[in-house]
Amino acid sequence: MNAVIDLPAVRAYLLALQTRIVAALETCDGTPFRRDVWRNADDARLRGDGVSCVIESGGVFERGGCNFSHVRGDALPASATASRAQLAGRPFEALGVSMVLHPRNPYCPTTHMNVRLFVALPRPGSGEQAVFWFGGGMDLTPIYGFERDAAHFHRACADALAPFGDDLYAGFKLWCDEYFFLPHRGEARGVGGIFYDDFSEAGFDASFAMTRAVGDAFIDAYLPIIARRRANRYGERERAFQSYRRGRYVEFNLVHDRGTHFGLKTGGRTEAILMSMPPLASWRYDWTPQPGSAEARLHTDFLAPRDWLAYRDACRETEVAAV
Repeated sequence: MNAVIDLPAVRAYLLALQTRIVAALETCDGTPFRRDVWRNADDARLRGDGVSCVIESGGVFERGGCNFSHVRGDALPASATASRAQLAGRPFEALGVSMVLHPRNPYCPTTHMNVRLFVALPRPGSGEQAVFWFGGGMDLTPIYGFERDAAHFHRACADALAPFGDDLYAGFKLWCDEYFFLPHRGEARGVGGIFYDDFSEAGFDASFAMTRAVGDAFIDAYLPIIARRRANRYGERERAFQSYRRGRYVEFNLVHDRGTHFGLKTGGRTEAILMSMPPLASWRYDWTPQPGSAEARLHTDFLAPRDWLAYRDACRETEVAAV
């Protein structure tokens, strides 16, 4: 693919996105994020720089991070190429913003968002062309599910993608449902959202514009949910279930997540990579929630894939009829 790849423009956007998101989260939480600027040595296996913004023991967020990184390596690992295995081993650059938030209140959902660009560079003397692809998305992982919250999140995702194609949301939602799935448990991680990788067929400018739309949609997709749920009362039962469900989050990130594997296998900054882990998690042997309980309803009503846009549309029809 012979395309003009504007790395400086992507880097500038990602840094500005990180700044905007962190500012919004600090306003929501009331606690400043710790900000670490880092740079790898030129002789490191993975060269580059980044900014890690992390919050712990905040007013709303028990732990979370919003990280920017721009790294370069001599050999692209197979875990980063997905459907482009022929590119493994080529020099590369990768840059992106990745974020995970674990609220303290069990009624506030965990969330993840990531937008990124990979570029496989030509090997010296090969005559190869540089190849780029964008990836990213966002997903929602409730401990206690609310239809209104899931529908709001999915509507924000669909609205962000709508200008770029009528079929993108449906395809990216399915991709998210399939990716954020724990096969060893036979269950989804949460209520999904959107996920995409290896996206370049629209050309660099259009692919970048779509990725910007996804990144820009995050604040309005997530923070209204926090505003609705942050004052919900909870006790030891809800915290215990939260810790149990966080265990599933840990399992996915360490066993299945390609981004985690890429960072660890290429010698990335371990503290930044593992900021996605919750501060507390637990595992119970052969435990199942009581039938009919709020905990059981997460499994029966939320973890199976659903058409959340239809739910939102039904709510709108009800509101119109009431008027």
